[in-house]
Amino acid sequence: MPSCTLPCLSSLSRSPRRPLRWVVLSVLAGAATVAGAQDLTPKAPAQAGPIVIVGATVHPVSGPAIEDGVVWFDGGVIAGVSTAAEFRDLETRVRWRAPLTRVDAGGKHVYPGLIAPYSQLGLTEIQSIQQTVDTSEAGGVSPEVRAVVAVNPDSTLLPVTRSNGVLTAGVFPTGGTVSGQPSVIRLDGWTTPEMTVEESIGIVMRWPNVRPFESRFFGRGEGQSDEEQAKAIRRNLDEVERIFDTAAAYAAAKAADPAAPTDLRWEGMRSVFPARDAAAGGAPAGRLYVLAQDVDQITSAVAFATARGIRVVIVGGRDAPMCAELLKRHEVPVIVLGTHVLPRRDDAGYDEPYTLPARLEAAGIAFAIANNDDTAHERNLPYSAAMAAAHGLDRERALRAVTLSAAEVLGVADRLGSLEVGKSATLLVTDGDPLAVTTKVERAYIDGRAIDLSNKQTKLAEKYRGRYRDAAATKPRSGQDADERR
Repeated sequence: MPSCTLPCLSSLSRSPRRPLRWVVLSVLAGAATVAGAQDLTPKAPAQAGPIVIVGATVHPVSGPAIEDGVVWFDGGVIAGVSTAAEFRDLETRVRWRAPLTRVDAGGKHVYPGLIAPYSQLGLTEIQSIQQTVDTSEAGGVSPEVRAVVAVNPDSTLLPVTRSNGVLTAGVFPTGGTVSGQPSVIRLDGWTTPEMTVEESIGIVMRWPNVRPFESRFFGRGEGQSDEEQAKAIRRNLDEVERIFDTAAAYAAAKAADPAAPTDLRWEGMRSVFPARDAAAGGAPAGRLYVLAQDVDQITSAVAFATARGIRVVIVGGRDAPMCAELLKRHEVPVIVLGTHVLPRRDDAGYDEPYTLPARLEAAGIAFAIANNDDTAHERNLPYSAAMAAAHGLDRERALRAVTLSAAEVLGVADRLGSLEVGKSATLLVTDGDPLAVTTKVERAYIDGRAIDLSNKQTKLAEKYRGRYRDAAATKPRSGQDADERR
């Protein structure tokens, strides 16, 4: 996954039938597109002194809402969440280290920043233009690849996404069987290290199909017989076994002898295996994020991972309610890949994707909700949760699915996802429910830093409204028109 968004020379040299003029024009067009997608929004400076937000209804997510609540934070960390009366009492007993900035949010609401649990933010700018897409590495097995390395801090999609309340995102590589290591980023920063919350949270892989299927367009298995498909399935599953057996053997060898030769490919998978060191508690540090939709895939993946002591998260999980007992028994959460999608089967109800979160909740399966639309539309994440709330899911649970539950499946719930003392001051001030289309995000803070909520769309709106204001100001009055006619 190279950090450059233009094709490298080696790839250009493999196109002998294309005229050099075509290649040069293609590269220049890609460069112009990237240059035109430069984010000019100012980056937020570090928090200079304590900030207190008063008068709002505070929604911690981890607890009940607080009417006339107060949130105050310093050094980028939440220092208090209380009622107004409790805060007035506190002020009589403390001395602030620096002048206190008081934000009057009377009639407003304070929420934790929304979290996109699965996205390609920063890896994709315009999905129809190849030069701006950097989501996958060459080859089918790339566990050494880390998504955050390729994130573009100047993507124009970041400010438009955070202006709708999404302040943190899981960034996942794609492609191949083992795609690489997903990361967690904050949607503000000059460089990728500044944006990084967690460089690696485990490994993401695409689970192979495990049963013969029939395509509505190409017939049985796109032209393959059941026997041919069965052989391919066995080969694919054997390949998965080989990959993980090799990685496990490497992890065991390195645990036994840290001076053993390092292989970057298998080093990337060490985090998902249970630690051999008793001091580490024996628990794997990373998780295996498995893209799987069918009940057969989910069952196969969970059985495979749990047999090796690997913590697994199902990404997709459209058939997850069919294997609820298995998922509950092994405490396997699901990242729902959007609700604004079509039903999977011809005989499914029209609302099958809308009700999936409610059915997961009823079955006792932990889950978070992702948007899973084009990356440019990641700002619509709250409306994916709202669709679930409109079809049976409790509204508080829908909010949790894009805040605290999302932080839990990404392994960052100790820092993000709720308004609690000691957590990051990453939060929103809104004029209503953030899941409602009519709600406006009026203020946002990331690690206590006040975020500029302007973006390319708001700047264009200002620009073209100015045209009509100017035209109205210079238009002659009706009396002047009559005088001119006389």
